[in-house]
Amino acid sequence: MENEGRLNNLKKHIFYEILDMAERVMVLVRYSPDVVIGSRGFMGDEKETGIILVFNPGMRFDWDEYGLSATLVFGSAPQKCFIPAASIAAVYSPDINVQFVAGGPEHQAKEPGQSTAGIGNAQTALKNGMRTEAAEKNIINVDFVHKKKLEEDERSQGD
Repeated sequence: MENEGRLNNLKKHIFYEILDMAERVMVLVRYSPDVVIGSRGFMGDEKETGIILVFNPGMRFDWDEYGLSATLVFGSAPQKCFIPAASIAAVYSPDINVQFVAGGPEHQAKEPGQSTAGIGNAQTALKNGMRTEAAEKNIINVDFVHKKKLEEDERSQGD
């Protein structure tokens, strides 16, 4: 139990270090009934492969001892999300070519060099610059520039 808490703190530390260095961090979230991705949830094969969420410093999120809480926008609808730290399989950035991959005992590789589902997707995606088909369909893209421009336009119309 103590190691689990330390591992979660390590994931959090690496997340913030990558965010500080690259200003964008990707998180591979493996399926668990405890993961909340708004009303969207996990779709299609995401229960098997996981889902990749992208965070940047302009977003509002909080990582406490239980996990990562955020409001993410899917399409145009903001969704409350909670990712338990134990469900975070990888934290990485293709921008600075760095990755941290972790898994619980049920996700440990059986032999050296053998990847598990989801974790292998993060490694492959990072190696290929996020251009793999599996990685592309699991990434949630959020257009923050467009959203910010819309908000600025709304404010300027109100003046």
